[in-house]
Amino acid sequence: MFGRTRLVGVLAGYLADLVLGDPRRGHPVAGFGAMAAALERFTYRDSRAAGALHVGMLVGALGLFGVTVQRCAGRRGPLWSVAVTGAATWISLGGTSLARTGSAMAELLSRDDIDGARRLVPSLCGRDPELLDAAGLARAAVESVAENTSDAQVAPLLWAVVGGVPGVLVYRGINTLDSMIGHRSPHYNRFGWAAARLDDAVNYVAARVTAALIALCAPAVGGSPSGALRVWRRDAARHPSPNAGVVEAAFAGALGIRLGGPTQYHYGLQIRPTLGDGQVPTVADLRRAVRLSLAAQLAVLAVVIAAARTGR
Repeated sequence: MFGRTRLVGVLAGYLADLVLGDPRRGHPVAGFGAMAAALERFTYRDSRAAGALHVGMLVGALGLFGVTVQRCAGRRGPLWSVAVTGAATWISLGGTSLARTGSAMAELLSRDDIDGARRLVPSLCGRDPELLDAAGLARAAVESVAENTSDAQVAPLLWAVVGGVPGVLVYRGINTLDSMIGHRSPHYNRFGWAAARLDDAVNYVAARVTAALIALCAPAVGGSPSGALRVWRRDAARHPSPNAGVVEAAFAGALGIRLGGPTQYHYGLQIRPTLGDGQVPTVADLRRAVRLSLAAQLAVLAVVIAAARTGR
């Protein structure tokens, strides 16, 4: 299914993220976002066709760049292939930074530092922090940790393994565009349609792998595997996102908490369905969610290594 050289590169990228987290300066994903925002000034029209053209140009350029880099590295030898695969994987992952930010949010909430917690919200999600109290901040953080366990760790690892450098770069580009224009605000409802639907497609398998890993890893945080599976099966389809609902429902069931409900974004209020049966998340639940996310991130690495050994 994939060669040993690619696997070593993916493992190197995982370890780089584990040790270093996101690059502190000049993050390529931020550079891509700036380029996308600059292009949008010329491509924006209030139509799906314009949005599809915008996404196609950016994703196509990323794919071409990834293919070119991977081929050049392959001609130079295995070490170069490992290096470029590792670098592409590292810049596409975000699991370590996700866990650090989730833990920082829990620490701020434990000290009743609501202003500090609100300032941290943009690092996790796109909600309006000024309207969030302590309970709302905890819920927002848990939901973000859940969704980004898939988007920032499991999915990029799987795409790096399956698609190499172009696969993981294209995935990260699509996910970034979705976060920029894929929401249902009046401005982006049509222009962002293609980005949102493409993100749904590239995350479909990863979200379900993540939910299964959450159920598997639930005992590591005193959670319930059966609860994760039950709430996933019962509640996930009620969520407006075909992927976020799966992962958030699995987290809610595993931790015995209730997620969802009214969700205030900068562009307006969304009434989200309730996922799970327990209490609203507390600071202790947020800490458990971070540990569960880390366990799932480690589990997907084990799955990748096992698949490589089986495929020989």
